[in-house]
Amino acid sequence: MKDYLVKALAYDGFVRAYAVSATETIAEAQRRHETWNTASAALGRAMVGSLLLGSTLKGEDKLTVKIQGNGPAGAIVVDSNGRGDVKGYIKNPQISLPLNPQGKLDVRGAVGDQGIFTVIKDLGLKEPFSGQTPIVSGELGEDFTYYLAVSEQIPSAVGLSVLVETDDSIRAAGGFMLQIMPGASEEIIDAIEKRLGELPRVSTLIDEGQSPEEILATLLPDTTIEVLEKMPVQFHCDCTKEKFATAIITLGADEIQAMIDEDHGAEAVCSFCGNKYHFDETELAALKKEAEA
Repeated sequence: MKDYLVKALAYDGFVRAYAVSATETIAEAQRRHETWNTASAALGRAMVGSLLLGSTLKGEDKLTVKIQGNGPAGAIVVDSNGRGDVKGYIKNPQISLPLNPQGKLDVRGAVGDQGIFTVIKDLGLKEPFSGQTPIVSGELGEDFTYYLAVSEQIPSAVGLSVLVETDDSIRAAGGFMLQIMPGASEEIIDAIEKRLGELPRVSTLIDEGQSPEEILATLLPDTTIEVLEKMPVQFHCDCTKEKFATAIITLGADEIQAMIDEDHGAEAVCSFCGNKYHFDETELAALKKEAEA
């Protein structure tokens, strides 16, 4: 089953509901960054959360999620957009910690329980919108939930889950986001809170073969779910040699000359996807001319 995300309404429009199956998307990130199990779970959850947030945007609009915790994983940075594209990286991909007391991968131990959670939205306006909240958990689902409540004033519940095999490959990944709209009754909120307490992990549901629609039905059994849209999601990096050339020009003529003299060329590596771009001396000389101009 290809990865995709479902947008829906429930409880007569008082609840916006999103669910995503993203196993292959997260597996692609794991392969590119060669992440070990705890880092895979941390990066995977951040990417799933960013896909859910990104799905609330219009197609060309995009956002960046930066998670800067005090754990050994270091910074996690993820870009997503309204078309279901996502890319991300984790500063220290080779993190494998002992399981937490619940017998699960210790994402909090990798991310840390203190730090800053930032979302920057580029909505095509003059200035991007930026919201920042403290890391409250390090498990990341709660951190996305807290960000939405505090920075965007939307009462929400976000569940993120990644199952990692013993060989570090991704077995299942996905998540959900519920957003309570103004005017929702206490009964609706109580019903959802009760159900969230009983729900198995999303990755378990995906591993059992449940689709995003079935996940929403499992999550919200007491209401009619109106599916508004299904959207494919995928790991996609928009890096190009031209973009790196532009970045090299900004370094200035002296720096480019040093690359020619000392290294006889340059290699640029994309942080998000690991693609490598080589610039020979002739190409660097041309870029130096542009820098001088």
